[in-house]
Amino acid sequence: MQGFRLFLFCFFGLLIVPLLATAQDPVRKLEEKPLAAPDSLMPLSRELMAMDTLPNTADTLALTDSTKIMPRSDISTDITYYGEDSIVSDFTENKIYLYNQAWFEYGTMRLEADLIIIDWKNSELYASGVTDSLGNVKGNPFFKDGNSSYEIRKEMKYNFKTQKAIIKDVVTEQQDGILRGETIKKTEDGSIYLANGYYTTCTLTTPHYHVAANKIKSIEGGQVVAGPFNLFFNGIPTPLGLPFGIIPNTPEEKASGLIFPSYGQEQKRGLYLRDLGYYFAINDYIHARITGDIYSNGGWGLKSQSIYKKRYRFAGSFNIDFQKFRSPETELNPVDYNTFRIQWSHNPESRGNSRFSASVNAGSTSYFNNIVNPNNFTNNVTSDLSSNIQYSKTFTGTPFSFGASMRHSQSVQTGEVQLSLPNMNLSMNRQSPFKNMKFEPLKTLNIAYNFDLQNSITNKVTQEFGVDPDLVENTDTPDLVDFTPANFGYLLQNAKNGARNRIPISSNFRLFKYFTGTASANLTELWYLKRINYFYNPSEERVDKIIEDGFNRVTFYSSSFSLNTNIYGFFNFKRGKIQTIRQHIQPSLSVNFSPDFSDPSLGYFQEVRVNNEGDTRLFDRYQGFSYSGAPMGESRAMAFSIRSVLEAKVIDKKDSTQENATKKIPLLENIDLNSSYNFAADSFKLAPIRISARTSFFDRKLSVNMSSTLDPYATGTFINSNGAEITRSVNQFAWKNGQGLGTIRNASLNMNASINPSSAQNPGEVRDELTNEFMQQGGVMNEFVESEINRISTDPSQYIDWNIPWNMSFGYVLSYSNQVSGTKRITQTVSVRGDFKLSEKWAVNFNTGYDAQTKKLTQTMVGIARDLHCWQMNVNWVPFGAFTSYNIDIRVKSTILQDLKVSRRRSFFDR
Repeated sequence: MQGFRLFLFCFFGLLIVPLLATAQDPVRKLEEKPLAAPDSLMPLSRELMAMDTLPNTADTLALTDSTKIMPRSDISTDITYYGEDSIVSDFTENKIYLYNQAWFEYGTMRLEADLIIIDWKNSELYASGVTDSLGNVKGNPFFKDGNSSYEIRKEMKYNFKTQKAIIKDVVTEQQDGILRGETIKKTEDGSIYLANGYYTTCTLTTPHYHVAANKIKSIEGGQVVAGPFNLFFNGIPTPLGLPFGIIPNTPEEKASGLIFPSYGQEQKRGLYLRDLGYYFAINDYIHARITGDIYSNGGWGLKSQSIYKKRYRFAGSFNIDFQKFRSPETELNPVDYNTFRIQWSHNPESRGNSRFSASVNAGSTSYFNNIVNPNNFTNNVTSDLSSNIQYSKTFTGTPFSFGASMRHSQSVQTGEVQLSLPNMNLSMNRQSPFKNMKFEPLKTLNIAYNFDLQNSITNKVTQEFGVDPDLVENTDTPDLVDFTPANFGYLLQNAKNGARNRIPISSNFRLFKYFTGTASANLTELWYLKRINYFYNPSEERVDKIIEDGFNRVTFYSSSFSLNTNIYGFFNFKRGKIQTIRQHIQPSLSVNFSPDFSDPSLGYFQEVRVNNEGDTRLFDRYQGFSYSGAPMGESRAMAFSIRSVLEAKVIDKKDSTQENATKKIPLLENIDLNSSYNFAADSFKLAPIRISARTSFFDRKLSVNMSSTLDPYATGTFINSNGAEITRSVNQFAWKNGQGLGTIRNASLNMNASINPSSAQNPGEVRDELTNEFMQQGGVMNEFVESEINRISTDPSQYIDWNIPWNMSFGYVLSYSNQVSGTKRITQTVSVRGDFKLSEKWAVNFNTGYDAQTKKLTQTMVGIARDLHCWQMNVNWVPFGAFTSYNIDIRVKSTILQDLKVSRRRSFFDR
């Protein structure tokens, strides 16, 4: 045994001693071997590929990924809970009890109640209120999951694994509506199944109205579907009900659905249904609605409205309204019309170097005489329609720009239509060829170029024969042709077209230190494809004309020089409320020169005999053309004008931020005086003197505008060839003829006042408030919304601010006209507009006026509004005039049930 132990000792000794000796050797420093990345662009060599002995098998990492074989938990996020009184854990049942003001949070879900039981084993929650010693239940559950909230009157069970819930006696808000039922089952997708419940938009505990049904289903982001339902008012059932009902529960910007009509009866057109149709939410860029009207006596209407918008690019709307009606043959006062209206608005965003915009408002002249919109009072007094479509492009890197447009104007009263199609413009921005020179007149010298092309069409009949030798413009009602396809040939034949070239040259410079001088010259050339040839017709004893085709040029020029300066005056006061009065005077003097281009040798004017006695007169060969012709007669005129502004600096006692605070008030916002004197004229060298002034009072609550035209020449009485006595001007100043300084030919006074409490809002503030409220409610702005907000903010019949007690505005217009013939005319009109609160829930608004000339009230509208909490009542009444009518409308305030309404309308057709 000892021999064996000696053997082991010798063996291990021989094994360990060399290792110990090796450990004493100095440590050699390891050298880092550089790694060279292979060139991925070079293919692998065949030798290297042959040396690879590893088999090319599939990657097995995905099969052995430990993250996919670990067991998952039903809980996917943090859970937090709290109990004000106590938290009790039952480890045997794996439950937790939370008491008194307890809450439980899991993801977007939050549950509050005085008793919450957490069952970890079944992933369930139970919540209810607690009954106190008096038998009252307190701390009922309140459940919120995402954007949905549930006010629970009894108890609930919720599985936070499946996100399903069963709730007893609950009230939940779905968009703008409120659902309440005895039992509710909530599914994982947020839909709700409700038994023995009701739907309402009234927020009171006992609602003013509700829709009751045994079964109701609310689809998240879809609609509310009810089985047989009945409408209740203040808890009283009504006979109104249907076997089923569908209420939209989709955000307005994404909802498509039926548009329910309004109904009623008229004496002329009979029973009607109005605005029945469908709303198409086509996509995020285009929405449209198509509605129709039908009348029992044979009339019908069709409307199409669409809006479109592409963010950062453009937005617009397009509306068409067609109405047709024909009374039965037995009617004593038949009504027969086919009328339409087209509206198009296109507004681009400022982007790039081109821009296209459109504003079209066209229709038949009978539209506003027959179609009354009780919700838009201003439409019924529209007298003119106008449209404008424009395209412009700037050529980058060049001074040139191009523009094209179409303009349309239409008088509703006369039916005259003016259509400019197309209008084109090519312009060059002002260029300064000598901007590097030191001499200021040359340094500021600039030159530009403008080319305009115009083609205009009108349905006004052109006088073919008989030219008025006195060249007096006909002021009678014009003869018109219908603007129909059958007359397009005549309209195009009588179209007026032409082109204009303009080269303006100007220079600005300072003179005598305090004056600014401007020298300018303008060269104009007109191009026409026609011109007029006049001749005397001895058989008819009149001057006739014929149109001569061919290319014609009209060239003329003019020059001017103006001088202006600024004068300031200060009047300081040592005592009193007024500290300083400042006066700013801007005088201007200009000289204009234009040669006489009426010489017949130039071809612009024609000398023609006008009677059998041989008298002759000059006629403009381009009279009535797009850009007219050359000016007649030499002009060496001196024009002068004076503009003055008067302001005061007064002590502001209301400003407590600093001592001796001041504010500026206008005494005279501006007063202008201008006229001219033509040295080259043979008579009446001094032009009428025009005076205008503007000011305001009472912190700009009252604005006053005045204007007047003074004729400095005297008048005399003469006997004409017919033996009648006439009055006309004579070439003699009035003050030399004992007629004072002159005669006031025209004068006007315009006063506008707005009176309201300091907290009152102007239309702009109302518009901003409505927009902010709409955006805060999650709305998306579009053309329909913007137009509706603008209409409501500017029409007192549509918007009542219940926080403002009253708001009044007044207008007064005085117009005076005194013709040379002695005819005088004075018109006075007074307008009043406003609204005021009779009580907390009642408000009245009105719009009326008085015409002193006719001694009659102008178009008047009276509106009454009643706030019924969840309902809104509006009564609009036009008591007399062409649009006599009334409208009573009671509707739910919520937009989701805006078709739940009671409407009654009676229009001027009923008379």
